[in-house]
Amino acid sequence: MIAFLGAVSVTFGLGFFYFVGAVPGGVAAGLPVVVATLVAWIGYASGAAVMLLLPARAREWIARKLRLPRGRDPKKLFWRAWDRFGLPGMGLLAPVTIGPQTACLLALAIGEKPARVFAALALGALPWCAGFALVVKLGLVAVGEG
Repeated sequence: MIAFLGAVSVTFGLGFFYFVGAVPGGVAAGLPVVVATLVAWIGYASGAAVMLLLPARAREWIARKLRLPRGRDPKKLFWRAWDRFGLPGMGLLAPVTIGPQTACLLALAIGEKPARVFAALALGALPWCAGFALVVKLGLVAVGEG
């Protein structure tokens, strides 16, 4: 039981901070693929939720430290991408690029509503979860362990 809880904790932490390695890390720690995928997704979504639960002053301080863009500049790549893909695009790209914490700060700085930000980030991670789970399962089958 302690080994299982340790594996869940590791997978949750990876999902929270480094989503790309969460599913493979959870399986390597001994979790079944489905459990590792679910825990990784919960960890990722928790990363966004924590940022939404922080007081506004704390989020503003972090945004200043990260030097997030304040004004709209259509010449910059970020604004061109935002105008084209918006929050759903950020939700799909954040799991493998900037992570839930930074994506959450960016979206809130732009003026998106917290509920929409959380939904976009949590739902945007689901296709990645399925993809990582499939790749890990296929890898396990290929080596004869799945």
